[in-house]
Amino acid sequence: MAVTFRMWQLHLREVEQRAEDAERTREHVARRRAMEERLRIARELHDSLTHTISVICVQAGVAVHLARKRGEDVPPALLAIQEAGLEAARELRTTLSVLRSPDDGDSSGLGHLDSLVARAQAAGVPVTVTVTGAECPLSPEVDQAAYRIVQEALTNVGRHAGHACASVHLHYTREVLSVQVDDDGPGASASNGSVRPAGHGLGLIGMRERVAALGGRLHAGPRADGGFRVHAELPVQARS
Repeated sequence: MAVTFRMWQLHLREVEQRAEDAERTREHVARRRAMEERLRIARELHDSLTHTISVICVQAGVAVHLARKRGEDVPPALLAIQEAGLEAARELRTTLSVLRSPDDGDSSGLGHLDSLVARAQAAGVPVTVTVTGAECPLSPEVDQAAYRIVQEALTNVGRHAGHACASVHLHYTREVLSVQVDDDGPGASASNGSVRPAGHGLGLIGMRERVAALGGRLHAGPRADGGFRVHAELPVQARS
């Protein structure tokens, strides 16, 4: 009888333990799902706001450049808009970096360049890659931006340049990463009558916004000897 009672007590404790474990598991799953949803919302807000703010920064920067080129005084309000936009972009990047978990990576970055090139080649675009200078660690934002620039440039080659060949050149210095993608296609206009975006396509606008948000420079347009070039200069470390 005593043995049966002890077995019953052990069984009861085991049932209670399983119930407690199940409750903790439910709470853990609920917390994890809540965190994932908050992170998803944060990303969507970040992407939407960064796009809008980057457009403001680019437009303000162009207006400042044109005013100075004409020898005119730049209105203080315009300079304030430009600086406020850059500051807002920095704050958004900082906020999202806090919200991300260490394992919340992005499948883009120059570490994935070989796969990107392989996909372009499989799509019929011959690509060569050259890396010069001493490679150095890049901030995550710059690493991703460099990858996206190459990705968009190779996409445009396949879309607009027919059977062109492309070359990707990465050049590292202590402070700047240069990303250049050239092709030997028809340049600003294709033989089939379609027009290549001379620096103003939606993808290229996205490149400009991304580069401007990092404090870099980008040029995209036909080459003098034929073909098309995308050239970006990015700071090795994003502006903080």
